[in-house]
Amino acid sequence: MSSIEVVSPTIEEYLEAIYRLEKKKGSAKTGDLAKELNVALGTITNTIESMEKQNFITHKPYKGVNLTKKGRKIALDVVRRHRLSERLLTDVLHIDWSKTHDAACKLEHAIADKDIIKPLEKVLGKPKTCPHGNPIPSESGKVIEEKSELLANLGLGKEGIIVKVTDERPDMLQYLATLGLVPGANVQIEEKAPFNGPIIVKVMGASYALGRNVASVIWVKKNE
Repeated sequence: MSSIEVVSPTIEEYLEAIYRLEKKKGSAKTGDLAKELNVALGTITNTIESMEKQNFITHKPYKGVNLTKKGRKIALDVVRRHRLSERLLTDVLHIDWSKTHDAACKLEHAIADKDIIKPLEKVLGKPKTCPHGNPIPSESGKVIEEKSELLANLGLGKEGIIVKVTDERPDMLQYLATLGLVPGANVQIEEKAPFNGPIIVKVMGASYALGRNVASVIWVKKNE
């Protein structure tokens, strides 16, 4: 594997955030990026200009930002470190899954050395996903996604097994955990209200009403 270019933690955070937004929306709008990173729009503009000069991204006004091949390579390396850090926090240190994302954002920058990452991955048992079910990129940058669909798109009466949760905000993860809506759980669609209304789901024998915004961050593998 070719070496990863060393960049500042700030640039790493931007590239990681752009990668996440690309996965969700196809590109990263500056407003979404500012919200994701909790920084002012002016700061975003200056950093984007610098990143474009370094060939990490392409920026089309009114359309958004996308990673170049060079930027994606670094972003995937950061995502790999981040998700392995989350595994370390949950599997070894037994930190609640709702608290690992923010802690891993700090830890990922401290374990950039390949001599640390490889032994860490081995100790963790070479996990394929983070605690929230999202795939951990391989050392070469390969991402293997398990086939899944949004819970919100599952048909009435259909069942599925939760594969991943793509919103890693602590309050969202805490809420989902209290309902038992975690990776590996079996869930069934009992009712769908019209006009984008709530979805009634059954999990572990109990029924809950979920807003469409919540159902749109849960991905399931349909039971055959």
